Amino acid sequence: MFTGPRWFIPSALLRELDPDTERDGRRPRRTARDWVVDFCCFLLAVLVGMIAMEALVENPHVPAGLAVVDQMIGALACAAVWLRRRWPLGLAVALTPVTFVSDTAGGAGVIALFTLAVHRPFRYVAWVGGVNVSLVPLFYWLRPDADISYPVSVVFAVLLTVAIVGWGMFVRAKRQLLVSLRDRARRAETEARLRAEQAQRLAREAIAREMHDVLAHRLTLLSVHAGALEFRPDAPPAQTARAAGVIRESAHEALQDLREIIGVLRAGEPDDTGRPQPTLGALDTLVAESRQAGMKVSLDQRVGDPAAVPSSVGRTAYRIAQEGLTNARKHAPGTEVTVSVTGAPGDGLTVSVHNPPPEGEVPPVPGSGQGLIGLTERATLAGGRLAHGPTPEGGFEVRAWLPWG
Repeated sequence: MFTGPRWFIPSALLRELDPDTERDGRRPRRTARDWVVDFCCFLLAVLVGMIAMEALVENPHVPAGLAVVDQMIGALACAAVWLRRRWPLGLAVALTPVTFVSDTAGGAGVIALFTLAVHRPFRYVAWVGGVNVSLVPLFYWLRPDADISYPVSVVFAVLLTVAIVGWGMFVRAKRQLLVSLRDRARRAETEARLRAEQAQRLAREAIAREMHDVLAHRLTLLSVHAGALEFRPDAPPAQTARAAGVIRESAHEALQDLREIIGVLRAGEPDDTGRPQPTLGALDTLVAESRQAGMKVSLDQRVGDPAAVPSSVGRTAYRIAQEGLTNARKHAPGTEVTVSVTGAPGDGLTVSVHNPPPEGEVPPVPGSGQGLIGLTERATLAGGRLAHGPTPEGGFEVRAWLPWG
């Protein structure tokens, strides 16, 4: 919405600058500036007409009756100046023959030509201005000036017409520049708002992926041990106590992770709160935690110095291994899962999680596949790639390659 002084802006320009202005097909109402400018143009047309009328009356070669008719035509032409904003092209075309036959209508004709140059494209100005310029030699040939020679009169009139047209075109170009700058500012504001919305959406998606990767692992542990307690009520006390400890610890970890994610949402910045993000060095802890939950996991760690892996790459590798173990626990319980990590600087980091086919039928898990979609996007954002699918022997494998420069 336009917030500047509206009374000082031309109505035609104000309509372009303010997109909230009603566009019902009617011409915009004059502003205070328009009234002042229109009144000054009317006075200028009357002043030029009065000067021409004085010279016309003093000319002995002009009959009195013709002078009266000329004055009446000039008065009507001056009154028509008030219509210049509504019909700039029609007024300029109508006053072209009028100014050719009437001296007192010359000021109104000049103002009409200037208005046409301001409000209409160049092709209309070129036609009307060209006709006016072509009539100048004939006009002074039929009605020579008593004080100025014919060549000087023609050159002066042509230069005056060109100057009026150039001035009007300059005003039009200035208005168009102002409108274009306003449009550019609007587009910049729109693009900035879209970028902010996109950044917010990407941040929410990242938080959603993080929440899935973290909580899915914890809740799967809860589900496994709770199911064991449900189906083995006669288990030894030591095993029951261990399962209860794992459930308690997993619930505590899940609650802590959820608290951190909510803290990130409230703080607005990912690094404002929360524990350090896991890296490749925490992979041993993840495997030990899975073994404690009853899984059979073998870790093939062939990276000499896990601490040398960039934190972003190590965190992505950790999340891939975590999601792979979670999927194996849900879809292939009781099988031995192999986690392999190899790589070196310059060659990249390869992470694979493989499990053989499960023994017997495994009930389908609702919502399967969402984690793999998130992992694929995570690996792509890190500059790597991820592939997953069944193996020839019937198992399943998740393999990812991440850049390690």
